[in-house]
Amino acid sequence: MEISSMSTIKVDAIQNTSGVEVYTAKAWVNFNQQGTQAIRADGNVSSITDGGVGITTVSYSSALSSANYALSGTATNNTARTGMIGPREGETFGTTAVWVHVQNDAGTFADSQLASLEMIL
Repeated sequence: MEISSMSTIKVDAIQNTSGVEVYTAKAWVNFNQQGTQAIRADGNVSSITDGGVGITTVSYSSALSSANYALSGTATNNTARTGMIGPREGETFGTTAVWVHVQNDAGTFADSQLASLEMIL
């Protein structure tokens, strides 16, 4: 049997067979910070904005229902190990965007060749 079209399924919650809710990524992005920052692939991300060395603002296509989400990310380049950190000190996660930065082993901001983030709510 061939399926020729796809449909959208809309639900309030997804649960496993034991009734435990399954949480999903509400947004994710894979991007390059070096040179002109660019998105390689994404889900629910409208744009990224370069805020300087190692600094990126990720804007969501559709606002998240809450700013109380989990943010996870990785970053790397060819010359040094890097790690992703966010949001900016003294700020919180936003429902329309999040500010993140990348630091190297020495603790200084560094642009990443391969950065990826996911926001789970």
